[in-house]
Amino acid sequence: MARMVIDPNRKLSRISREIYGHFSEHLGRCIYEGIYVGKDSPIENVNGMRSDVVEALKRIRVPVLRWPGGCFADEYHWMDGIGPVDARKKMINTNWGGVVEDNSFGTHEYFELCRQLGCKTYINGNLGSGTVREMSEWIEYMTFNGVSPMSELRKKNGHSDPWKVDFFGIGNENWGCGGNMNPDYYANEYRRYQTFVRDYNSKQHIQRICCGAPHEDYDWTKEVLATCFRRTSEEQHGFMDGLSLHYYVYPEGIETKGSSTEFDEKIWYKTLN
Repeated sequence: MARMVIDPNRKLSRISREIYGHFSEHLGRCIYEGIYVGKDSPIENVNGMRSDVVEALKRIRVPVLRWPGGCFADEYHWMDGIGPVDARKKMINTNWGGVVEDNSFGTHEYFELCRQLGCKTYINGNLGSGTVREMSEWIEYMTFNGVSPMSELRKKNGHSDPWKVDFFGIGNENWGCGGNMNPDYYANEYRRYQTFVRDYNSKQHIQRICCGAPHEDYDWTKEVLATCFRRTSEEQHGFMDGLSLHYYVYPEGIETKGSSTEFDEKIWYKTLN
Protein backbone atom coordinates (compact mmCIF):
# COMPACT_ATOMS: atom_id res chain seq x y z
CA MET A 1 0.00 0.00 0.00
CA ALA A 2 1.34 3.42 -0.95
CA ARG A 3 1.92 5.82 1.90
CA MET A 4 2.13 9.62 1.82
CA VAL A 5 4.18 11.43 4.43
CA ILE A 6 3.68 15.15 4.99
CA ASP A 7 6.63 16.92 6.57
CA PRO A 8 5.57 20.47 7.54
CA ASN A 9 9.15 21.36 8.45
CA ARG A 10 10.52 20.73 4.97
CA LYS A 11 10.45 24.03 3.09
CA LEU A 12 11.45 24.02 -0.57
CA SER A 13 10.58 27.59 -1.46
CA ARG A 14 8.70 30.69 -0.40
CA ILE A 15 5.47 31.84 -2.04
CA SER A 16 5.65 35.53 -2.90
CA ARG A 17 3.00 37.68 -1.20
CA GLU A 18 2.55 39.61 -4.43
CA ILE A 19 0.81 36.58 -5.97
CA TYR A 20 -2.15 37.57 -3.82
CA GLY A 21 -2.15 41.15 -5.08
CA HIS A 22 -5.28 43.09 -5.91
CA PHE A 23 -6.59 44.97 -8.89
CA SER A 24 -8.38 48.32 -9.05
CA GLU A 25 -9.94 49.72 -12.21
CA HIS A 26 -12.28 52.52 -13.21
CA LEU A 27 -15.05 49.99 -13.74
CA GLY A 28 -18.51 50.26 -12.24
CA ARG A 29 -18.26 51.26 -8.57
CA CYS A 30 -14.78 49.87 -7.98
CA ILE A 31 -13.14 53.31 -7.69
CA TYR A 32 -15.94 55.84 -7.38
CA GLU A 33 -18.27 55.15 -4.46
CA GLY A 34 -16.46 51.86 -3.82
CA ILE A 35 -13.05 53.20 -2.75
CA TYR A 36 -13.11 56.92 -3.41
CA VAL A 37 -15.89 59.31 -2.38
CA GLY A 38 -13.98 62.60 -2.20
CA LYS A 39 -12.99 64.65 0.81
CA ASP A 40 -16.35 66.45 1.06
CA SER A 41 -18.48 63.29 1.11
CA PRO A 42 -20.79 62.65 4.10
CA ILE A 43 -19.41 59.10 4.04
CA GLU A 44 -16.58 58.78 6.55
CA ASN A 45 -13.30 59.09 4.70
CA VAL A 46 -9.65 60.00 5.02
CA ASN A 47 -8.45 62.20 2.17
CA GLY A 48 -11.35 60.97 0.06
CA MET A 49 -10.84 57.23 0.69
CA ARG A 50 -13.75 55.41 2.30
CA SER A 51 -12.69 54.50 5.82
CA ASP A 52 -14.79 51.32 5.96
CA VAL A 53 -13.37 50.00 2.68
CA VAL A 54 -9.79 50.87 3.62
CA GLU A 55 -10.17 49.10 6.97
CA ALA A 56 -11.63 46.03 5.26
CA LEU A 57 -8.73 45.92 2.80
CA LYS A 58 -6.21 46.38 5.60
CA ARG A 59 -7.66 43.37 7.40
CA ILE A 60 -6.90 41.12 4.42
CA ARG A 61 -3.41 42.65 4.13
CA VAL A 62 -3.42 43.62 0.46
CA PRO A 63 0.23 43.19 -0.62
CA VAL A 64 0.14 45.17 -3.89
CA LEU A 65 -2.53 47.15 -5.73
CA ARG A 66 -2.66 47.51 -9.51
CA TRP A 67 -4.14 50.64 -11.14
CA PRO A 68 -5.67 52.17 -13.34
CA GLY A 69 -6.61 48.97 -15.18
CA GLY A 70 -7.38 46.76 -16.94
CA CYS A 71 -8.69 47.85 -20.31
CA PHE A 72 -9.09 51.36 -18.91
CA ALA A 73 -5.29 51.66 -18.61
CA ASP A 74 -4.78 51.78 -22.38
CA GLU A 75 -7.08 54.76 -22.79
CA TYR A 76 -6.01 56.56 -19.61
CA HIS A 77 -3.94 59.71 -19.98
CA TRP A 78 -2.35 60.45 -16.64
CA MET A 79 -2.02 64.22 -17.05
CA ASP A 80 -5.82 64.47 -17.12
CA GLY A 81 -5.83 63.18 -13.53
CA ILE A 82 -3.52 65.66 -11.79
CA GLY A 83 -3.90 69.23 -10.57
CA PRO A 84 -7.01 70.83 -9.01
CA VAL A 85 -9.82 68.27 -9.06
CA ASP A 86 -12.46 70.67 -10.37
CA ALA A 87 -10.20 71.63 -13.29
CA ARG A 88 -9.40 68.10 -14.47
CA LYS A 89 -10.39 67.06 -17.96
CA LYS A 90 -13.37 64.74 -18.29
CA MET A 91 -13.33 61.76 -20.65
CA ILE A 92 -15.60 58.97 -21.83
CA ASN A 93 -14.88 55.57 -20.33
CA THR A 94 -15.43 53.69 -23.58
CA ASN A 95 -14.52 50.30 -22.16
CA TRP A 96 -16.96 50.30 -19.29
CA GLY A 97 -20.40 51.62 -20.10
CA GLY A 98 -19.54 54.86 -21.88
CA VAL A 99 -19.87 56.76 -18.61
CA VAL A 100 -18.20 60.12 -18.02
CA GLU A 101 -14.91 59.79 -16.15
CA ASP A 102 -14.12 63.01 -14.28
CA ASN A 103 -10.55 61.97 -13.35
CA SER A 104 -11.03 63.01 -9.72
CA PHE A 105 -9.15 59.83 -8.77
CA GLY A 106 -5.71 60.14 -10.32
CA THR A 107 -2.04 59.59 -9.56
CA HIS A 108 -1.95 61.46 -6.24
CA GLU A 109 -5.11 59.76 -5.02
CA TYR A 110 -3.80 56.33 -5.97
CA PHE A 111 -0.59 56.76 -3.99
CA GLU A 112 -2.58 58.10 -1.04
CA LEU A 113 -4.71 54.95 -1.13
CA CYS A 114 -1.61 52.74 -1.18
CA ARG A 115 -0.16 54.75 1.71
CA GLN A 116 -3.27 54.10 3.77
CA LEU A 117 -3.22 50.40 2.89
CA GLY A 118 0.52 50.04 3.42
CA CYS A 119 0.83 48.08 0.17
CA LYS A 120 3.21 48.05 -2.78
CA THR A 121 2.38 49.98 -5.93
CA TYR A 122 1.68 48.64 -9.42
CA ILE A 123 1.02 51.22 -12.13
CA ASN A 124 -0.14 50.07 -15.56
CA GLY A 125 1.00 52.33 -18.38
CA ASN A 126 -0.83 53.23 -21.57
CA LEU A 127 0.82 51.56 -24.54
CA GLY A 128 -2.38 51.15 -26.56
CA SER A 129 -3.25 54.81 -27.17
CA GLY A 130 -0.47 56.66 -25.35
CA THR A 131 2.97 57.76 -26.49
CA VAL A 132 6.44 56.83 -25.34
CA ARG A 133 6.91 60.40 -24.14
CA GLU A 134 3.69 60.29 -22.11
CA MET A 135 4.79 57.10 -20.34
CA SER A 136 8.31 58.41 -19.79
CA GLU A 137 7.07 61.66 -18.30
CA TRP A 138 4.71 59.80 -15.96
CA ILE A 139 7.67 57.87 -14.58
CA GLU A 140 9.60 61.12 -14.19
CA TYR A 141 6.62 62.76 -12.47
CA MET A 142 6.26 59.92 -9.99
CA THR A 143 9.86 58.99 -9.20
CA PHE A 144 12.39 61.73 -10.03
CA ASN A 145 13.81 63.59 -7.03
CA GLY A 146 15.83 66.26 -8.83
CA VAL A 147 14.91 69.36 -10.79
CA SER A 148 12.99 68.64 -13.99
CA PRO A 149 9.75 69.76 -15.64
CA MET A 150 7.79 66.78 -14.32
CA SER A 151 9.21 66.79 -10.79
CA GLU A 152 8.49 70.52 -10.53
CA LEU A 153 4.94 69.88 -11.73
CA ARG A 154 4.52 67.21 -9.04
CA LYS A 155 5.72 69.66 -6.40
CA LYS A 156 3.36 72.32 -7.73
CA ASN A 157 0.53 69.82 -7.32
CA GLY A 158 1.34 69.33 -3.65
CA HIS A 159 3.76 66.41 -3.37
CA SER A 160 7.37 67.44 -2.91
CA ASP A 161 8.89 63.97 -2.51
CA PRO A 162 8.80 61.30 -5.21
CA TRP A 163 6.83 58.11 -4.74
CA LYS A 164 8.08 54.56 -5.07
CA VAL A 165 6.76 52.58 -8.04
CA ASP A 166 7.32 48.89 -7.34
CA PHE A 167 5.84 47.47 -10.55
CA PHE A 168 5.03 49.07 -13.89
CA GLY A 169 3.01 47.29 -16.58
CA ILE A 170 3.83 48.17 -20.19
CA GLY A 171 0.33 48.00 -21.63
CA ASN A 172 -2.51 45.65 -20.73
CA GLU A 173 -4.20 42.88 -22.72
CA ASN A 174 -2.70 44.26 -25.90
CA TRP A 175 -3.93 41.21 -27.78
CA GLY A 176 -7.44 42.61 -27.21
CA CYS A 177 -8.71 45.86 -25.70
CA GLY A 178 -5.17 47.24 -25.49
CA GLY A 179 -4.78 47.54 -29.26
CA ASN A 180 -5.62 44.18 -30.91
CA MET A 181 -1.93 43.65 -31.61
CA ASN A 182 -0.10 40.64 -32.95
CA PRO A 183 2.47 39.24 -30.50
CA ASP A 184 5.58 40.22 -32.45
CA TYR A 185 4.28 43.77 -32.91
CA TYR A 186 3.44 44.12 -29.22
CA ALA A 187 6.82 42.71 -28.20
CA ASN A 188 8.70 45.26 -30.29
CA GLU A 189 6.53 48.05 -28.89
CA TYR A 190 7.16 46.70 -25.40
CA ARG A 191 10.92 46.83 -25.98
CA ARG A 192 10.68 50.43 -27.15
CA TYR A 193 8.39 51.73 -24.40
CA GLN A 194 10.16 50.00 -21.52
CA THR A 195 13.43 51.65 -22.55
CA PHE A 196 12.07 54.93 -21.24
CA VAL A 197 10.71 53.54 -17.96
CA ARG A 198 13.86 54.69 -16.21
CA ASP A 199 15.14 53.96 -12.72
CA TYR A 200 15.77 57.51 -11.54
CA ASN A 201 16.65 56.09 -8.13
CA SER A 202 19.29 53.38 -8.54
CA LYS A 203 18.26 51.87 -5.21
CA GLN A 204 14.61 51.50 -6.24
CA HIS A 205 14.36 49.36 -9.33
CA ILE A 206 11.00 49.54 -11.09
CA GLN A 207 9.99 46.02 -12.05
CA ARG A 208 8.80 46.12 -15.66
CA ILE A 209 5.90 43.81 -16.47
CA CYS A 210 5.29 42.53 -20.00
CA CYS A 211 1.76 41.66 -21.17
CA GLY A 212 1.17 37.93 -21.17
CA ALA A 213 -1.34 35.80 -23.01
CA PRO A 214 -5.09 35.33 -22.65
CA HIS A 215 -5.90 31.93 -21.17
CA GLU A 216 -3.89 29.12 -22.82
CA ASP A 217 -2.63 31.11 -25.82
CA TYR A 218 0.87 29.68 -25.70
CA ASP A 219 1.65 31.00 -29.18
CA TRP A 220 1.33 34.58 -27.89
CA THR A 221 3.70 33.84 -25.02
CA LYS A 222 6.18 32.05 -27.26
CA GLU A 223 6.29 34.84 -29.85
CA VAL A 224 6.44 37.66 -27.30
CA LEU A 225 9.28 36.05 -25.38
CA ALA A 226 11.17 35.17 -28.57
CA THR A 227 11.00 38.77 -29.78
CA CYS A 228 11.84 40.31 -26.41
CA PHE A 229 14.83 38.02 -25.88
CA ARG A 230 16.15 38.35 -29.44
CA ARG A 231 19.57 40.03 -29.70
CA THR A 232 19.85 40.60 -25.95
CA SER A 233 22.25 39.41 -23.30
CA GLU A 234 21.29 36.92 -20.63
CA GLU A 235 21.53 39.66 -18.01
CA GLN A 236 18.94 41.79 -19.83
CA HIS A 237 16.38 38.99 -19.49
CA GLY A 238 14.25 40.21 -22.37
CA PHE A 239 14.01 43.67 -20.79
CA MET A 240 11.39 42.39 -18.36
CA ASP A 241 11.04 41.47 -14.70
CA GLY A 242 7.74 39.68 -15.08
CA LEU A 243 5.04 38.49 -17.46
CA SER A 244 1.40 39.10 -16.55
CA LEU A 245 -0.96 36.18 -17.04
CA HIS A 246 -4.64 36.73 -17.85
CA TYR A 247 -6.93 33.88 -16.96
CA TYR A 248 -10.66 34.28 -16.45
CA VAL A 249 -12.84 31.62 -14.89
CA TYR A 250 -16.45 31.10 -15.98
CA PRO A 251 -17.68 28.00 -14.11
CA GLU A 252 -20.99 28.00 -15.99
CA GLY A 253 -19.54 29.12 -19.34
CA ILE A 254 -18.59 32.56 -20.67
CA GLU A 255 -22.19 33.37 -21.62
CA THR A 256 -23.40 32.73 -18.06
CA LYS A 257 -21.66 35.18 -15.77
CA GLY A 258 -23.08 34.69 -12.31
CA SER A 259 -22.92 36.86 -9.23
CA SER A 260 -19.49 37.53 -7.73
CA THR A 261 -20.89 37.30 -4.20
CA GLU A 262 -23.95 35.05 -4.35
CA PHE A 263 -22.92 31.50 -5.25
CA ASP A 264 -23.24 28.08 -3.69
CA GLU A 265 -20.64 25.49 -2.71
CA LYS A 266 -21.01 23.65 -6.02
CA ILE A 267 -20.03 26.74 -8.04
CA TRP A 268 -17.14 27.43 -5.65
CA TYR A 269 -15.59 24.01 -6.21
CA LYS A 270 -16.31 24.15 -9.93
CA THR A 271 -14.40 27.43 -10.06
CA LEU A 272 -11.41 25.89 -8.28
CA ASN A 273 -11.37 22.98 -10.71
